[in-house]
Amino acid sequence: MFRGVTQLNLDNKGRLAIPTKYREVLMAFCTGHLVLTVDPAKCLLVYPQPAWEPIEQKLNSLSSFNPQTRSLQRLLVGNASDVEMDGSGRILVPPPLRQFAGLTKNVVLVGQGAKLELWEEEKWNQQVEDSLALKDGIIPPELDGFSL
Repeated sequence: MFRGVTQLNLDNKGRLAIPTKYREVLMAFCTGHLVLTVDPAKCLLVYPQPAWEPIEQKLNSLSSFNPQTRSLQRLLVGNASDVEMDGSGRILVPPPLRQFAGLTKNVVLVGQGAKLELWEEEKWNQQVEDSLALKDGIIPPELDGFSL
């Protein structure tokens, strides 16, 4: 389970050092093989390869005759990229994915259970601000009755 927020820097080549707290887990679970793909929120999703494979299979098993389904297949599967951690625990974020998410130097890695999200820092900060709208009483129906 991945959780927490970590501020990181991309180097000039687009490499990202995976935080030490995740490296051992990723090496044990997937020998450092990860899949990066895009998210409609304009961030990147980072999956250990074994966690990504059932998602990809499910997406590919859906009918491509539905235009919305086909668009989602194109977006998620079409942009999926296999990456591997190097000996220093770094991954190379491919240029098209960096461009999609607007990643420059300052990025944020956000744990989301079985996956991680990779955000450009300013977009992440805006996402947090937007999420604070819940404090104003705007609660989706599926959270009705939920308590922390």
